[in-house]
Amino acid sequence: MGYMLLIVEKTGAREERTEAEGRVLYDRMLQFSAELKARGLLKMSQALRTDALGTRVSVRDGRRSLVDGPFAEAKEMVGGFFLLDCDTKAQAIAIAAECPAAQWATVEVRELGPCFT
Repeated sequence: MGYMLLIVEKTGAREERTEAEGRVLYDRMLQFSAELKARGLLKMSQALRTDALGTRVSVRDGRRSLVDGPFAEAKEMVGGFFLLDCDTKAQAIAIAAECPAAQWATVEVRELGPCFT
């Protein structure tokens, strides 16, 4: 069964760290990814650049609207993800608790599936 772990960080948290502190945390996440891959659970993982560099796109009545980041109303941003192949939701939750980011961010566990159910 497919599950995505979304790393939800406080907006601006990255800017509060020194580059050295950020690299230490990033290296911990890379090690976690390697461990999940070795266990045969990881399909894909990737960090995302800050929301300040993102763009939100919407189309209403045929008109496209773009809003460049940072997004003032956002208190949190998705900083990265892990796409997993787990047997159960309980297993995905256990893996989320093992994730180093759970110590400084929130790890949201989402099952893959159609959006109409």
